[in-house]
Amino acid sequence: MTSYSFTAALWLYPGEAGWHFLTLPADVADDLREEAAAFRKGFGSIKVTAEIAGHTWQTSVFPDSTSGSYLLPVKKDVRTAARISAGDGVAVRLEIRRDGEPPGAARP
Repeated sequence: MTSYSFTAALWLYPGEAGWHFLTLPADVADDLREEAAAFRKGFGSIKVTAEIAGHTWQTSVFPDSTSGSYLLPVKKDVRTAARISAGDGVAVRLEIRRDGEPPGAARP
């Protein structure tokens, strides 16, 4: 399975909900978009397994019309455990999840 690694700045969505995101770099977004073409879900989202500072979780990345990239939401328990906050540069590893396939499963 293809793994994507990158570093991006964590940012807080301007609103009351307190959502934090990472914007994928353009080259990673382009590769992910191409590889996941058959696996995209509603609104163009892609199911992924994400890892930050040894903390792994399952989520989706969502297309962002402003940047032309994808946004990775970073939940509070991951931010707390990794000791990261808005403005920090964050090293990330992503893998695409296919329906019914456990994370890290081998494919032919």
